[in-house]
Amino acid sequence: MTAANILERTIPMSPKLTFTAAAMTALLAFGPAMAADEVNVAPGLTAAGAPLALHGADPVALLDQGRNVEGVAAQTVVQDGVSYYFASEANRMAFEANPARYAVQNGGFCTFGVSVGKKFDGDPNFAAVVDDKLYVFLNEEIYHAFRKDEAGTIAKAAENWKTIEHKAAKDL
Repeated sequence: MTAANILERTIPMSPKLTFTAAAMTALLAFGPAMAADEVNVAPGLTAAGAPLALHGADPVALLDQGRNVEGVAAQTVVQDGVSYYFASEANRMAFEANPARYAVQNGGFCTFGVSVGKKFDGDPNFAAVVDDKLYVFLNEEIYHAFRKDEAGTIAKAAENWKTIEHKAAKDL
């Protein structure tokens, strides 16, 4: 029996209120746990009810245009429990048509950090596109360290991601 069903039996609720209670139960039970462990998100929730990825940067602009453009809340897509902002309707539509193509690697955590078994913040100001995949980094110094051995860092990160993807950053 869900929390919404329990509430419905004790307090008569309108269908809209029942839906809201059920949605909040699901969000509290499943949404934040997945996002906190698997995707690097900002604290809090967006108006869409999900935490914000990529610091609000537009992943389509980062991948296709090679530049960091701030997205807007009016152009939001929630994918796998995480909100993504886009700078334009065209970028939002491109993402919706192929979200896997625009997925930031390593859940948006710093790729160099993942290569050493950690989940550090990934800042879209320090992003790289390699083999049509988007990678982000903690800061400028780490970004330059990555540039010295891109293939090695990406390979180590891919291997480590298999074991740390579902672990909380604080536990690494």
